[in-house]
Amino acid sequence: MAIEESDNGREDMLIDGQKHGNVAVPDEFNVNYLKLYYAKLFPYADMFKWMSYGNDGKHPACDKYYIGRREFSFTLENDIYVRYQSFNNVVQFENSIKEKCPFKIDIGPVYSVDPAKKNAYAQSGDNVFTPVERELIFDIDISDYDDARYCCSGADVCLECWPLMTIAIKVIDTALRDDFGFKHILWVYSGRRGVHCWVCDGKARRLTNEQRAAIADYFRVYKGNENSSKKVSLTGPVLHPFLVRSYSEVLERFFETRLLLSQNIFSTEDRYEKILEMIPDTSATSDLRGKWQTKRGSKEDINVVRWEQLKNTLQSGKYKAPGLRRCVEEIVFSFTYPRLDMEVSRHMNHLLKAPFCVHPKTGRVCVPIDPDHCDEFDPTAVPTLSQLFEELNMGGTRAYDGNEWDRTSLGESISFFRSSFLQPLLKSCKEEMESSYNAKLQQSKSSLSW
Repeated sequence: MAIEESDNGREDMLIDGQKHGNVAVPDEFNVNYLKLYYAKLFPYADMFKWMSYGNDGKHPACDKYYIGRREFSFTLENDIYVRYQSFNNVVQFENSIKEKCPFKIDIGPVYSVDPAKKNAYAQSGDNVFTPVERELIFDIDISDYDDARYCCSGADVCLECWPLMTIAIKVIDTALRDDFGFKHILWVYSGRRGVHCWVCDGKARRLTNEQRAAIADYFRVYKGNENSSKKVSLTGPVLHPFLVRSYSEVLERFFETRLLLSQNIFSTEDRYEKILEMIPDTSATSDLRGKWQTKRGSKEDINVVRWEQLKNTLQSGKYKAPGLRRCVEEIVFSFTYPRLDMEVSRHMNHLLKAPFCVHPKTGRVCVPIDPDHCDEFDPTAVPTLSQLFEELNMGGTRAYDGNEWDRTSLGESISFFRSSFLQPLLKSCKEEMESSYNAKLQQSKSSLSW
């Protein structure tokens, strides 16, 4: 028996390389339904094509050992945790999942050698087992917004606070495309309380840890903790263009038209005092507090009234405290700006849950989200195992010529994954492979002719 520290810093007991625990499985997560899901609906071929990135053996420049160096991790029933799985073809991948019926599938990096043989390499004394490629990933959880929402807390989420995830998608996706030039980006619902982002361009997959950290820090604005009253500090004579764009195109409007009202941010003394603590001028806060403690009848929503009073007070020019000029923007950023799990993005070796898994706490499938229509995404309408089982049953036991998922509400998600993400990605991979191959041929010819 040994102790191994997992990627999230926990220490887990290992018996023969497997982690054991006592996590109870909720009623809405039915193991028999999960087996049916893996038998009928899980898109094995699409997932394997994605992870292969064009290295399918058909082009002379492809790396036929590429997919065999990718780590897959299974969390089985009773929280048995099996890491460093690898597969050389889609048949092995499918058979292993059907046999083991994992409650969760995590995807890790591509290593320098087959991860399933890592112990053999370690015993040889050669330090050759290292991650060499990995998607740039982002993990955003609604539970990190508990000081910005009052409808829910922890892992709970509803349609009043879910738009915070929508805003995160809009801000991050736009920056990844416009500021960094990435094209092949997949957003996925985590199945319960958040979203995951996979940036899959070749240049993103080959980033070093230092380069990943630099990109993560580019997005880092939210720097506070539960004990600090001021969680965002927008310093410098002018804001970075990325922050200006995020504020003017997304955050300000969302805060004023949605969040103020849905979360009743100024409705009670406890709530508005949290905001007054962010203002670095005691005279200004005293002025506002006096207005808000005096009850006055108004037909307007109290949150809207108090927000306008705060803006007018801070922008009046009457108060001169340092940092007051940016205070309105800082308050908006504090409530609305994406809160990333920075460590997940900074390091190659982090695991991230695979798309089309089923979350064991909700029974919901981790479906892709279209960033162009993320406003329309409803986490409460995502298909569950029991729903998919019922939809399959509606067709009876007759033979079906097409894909089984086309008979269910999962079909639309798989079609989107294929047409909007997978096909353009594989086309790009083939073009990159062809270009690299032709360049090497040309170089070889030039060398021979010389």
